[in-house]
Amino acid sequence: MPEPVLEAVNLTRAFGAVRAVDGVSFTLPKGGSLGIVGESGSGKTTTARIVVGLEQADDGQILVDGRPRTARVRGRAARLARAREVQMVFQDPFLSLDPRLSVEAVLRETLRLHFPGADHAPRIRQLLDQVGLGTRAADALPRRLSGGQRQRVAIARALAVEPAVLVLDEAVAALDVSVQAQILNLLADIREQTSIGYLFITHDLAVVGCVTDDVIVMRRGAVVEAGATAEVLNAPRHPYTRLLLASVPRPGWNPGRIAAERRAL
Repeated sequence: MPEPVLEAVNLTRAFGAVRAVDGVSFTLPKGGSLGIVGESGSGKTTTARIVVGLEQADDGQILVDGRPRTARVRGRAARLARAREVQMVFQDPFLSLDPRLSVEAVLRETLRLHFPGADHAPRIRQLLDQVGLGTRAADALPRRLSGGQRQRVAIARALAVEPAVLVLDEAVAALDVSVQAQILNLLADIREQTSIGYLFITHDLAVVGCVTDDVIVMRRGAVVEAGATAEVLNAPRHPYTRLLLASVPRPGWNPGRIAAERRAL
């Protein structure tokens, strides 16, 4: 088995009386792809924010390459080094990009922050090629790009610092189905070319089936099922996982029956 690049150990996070994350643990191997699925309010996004460092866990720890991330770091250089370990791609790329900056300026600003003093032009060209944009898009502002193109820019910006882990929080949920497929194929290609590990946060079981090796299912802040993606999707053991799969519209789908099963659960 590959060495783990990311480990979550007994993560807990409460907001008042609500336990948004309740004893969550998982391992992502180097170059692997892990999905976290569940309904809205299941705790999957809070878990992702703890991994990235946007939220602090009340208990538990995150390790990247065996080093804990939960400890506070001092100094600008140490903070930047920790930021480079894990990068995040959000659901809405338009909101995560500065509307005043061109694509080239977005990438140059990131590279200048983390790698000052270098000639960044070759790396910018490499990143644009890697995400399938090319140099023609370099001068474009975000409002001139399609949703899929903006998400490619967001991915390029995350890859610019060569992270060990890329967290994708509903990263294709706001895109058309055909564009979703293009972005997922792009991510699969990048994964083949690098040793980066993917952590997919999604409610879309079709996405999980396409791009992940393993999956954990969360409900009310806790992990209710975990295992190889194919095994969990084809032979789910937990009633909640079976309910999620049954909730996907298909021929013969009965929303009334699904609603009754949800109330019973």
